[in-house]
Amino acid sequence: MELQTTRILGIDPGTNVLGFALIDANKQQIKVIEIGVLTFGHVGDEQTIKLRYIFEQVQDLIRQHKPSQMAIEAPFFGKNVQSMLKLGRAQGVAIAAGMVNQLEITEYMPKKIKKAICGNGNASKEQVAGMLENILKIKLNEKYFDATDALATAVCHWFQSSSRVGGSSKSYSGWGAFLKDNPERLKKTK
Repeated sequence: MELQTTRILGIDPGTNVLGFALIDANKQQIKVIEIGVLTFGHVGDEQTIKLRYIFEQVQDLIRQHKPSQMAIEAPFFGKNVQSMLKLGRAQGVAIAAGMVNQLEITEYMPKKIKKAICGNGNASKEQVAGMLENILKIKLNEKYFDATDALATAVCHWFQSSSRVGGSSKSYSGWGAFLKDNPERLKKTK
């Protein structure tokens, strides 16, 4: 019986640097396909040009890797209104790129992502990176730390999704019925 794998694109939006991560996940494992950043400093300060570039680059990622779902970090509420507006626009453009390509899109607040990964909604970026290394059995290269939030968003989405446990809407009459539908969940001891 082949396990169904879901490909998820995680996005940490930004107008100067946008983090992204692609994972394949099934009931048994999460595999990192690609992690990185897109930078927009070279296009100048004109916001409409940056937004077009974000839209095009996210579409390129989607077309190249063919994810079925997108998980995106919601802008956090800060004191600088202009920064929040720019971040919100970047998020909206990334979401639009996903919508144009028929992706299922879910937004997560930063605290929810940190809680899903670390069990603590106030965890530091270093704690999140360390926990991801532990969960995924990988070493995150320091040059990708800007993309760690995108990876955390994708993994959070998998943890929150009903597909991780075989569908939360299905109910079972007992352990026997559950194991009949999920034989790989039974661990045999000697």
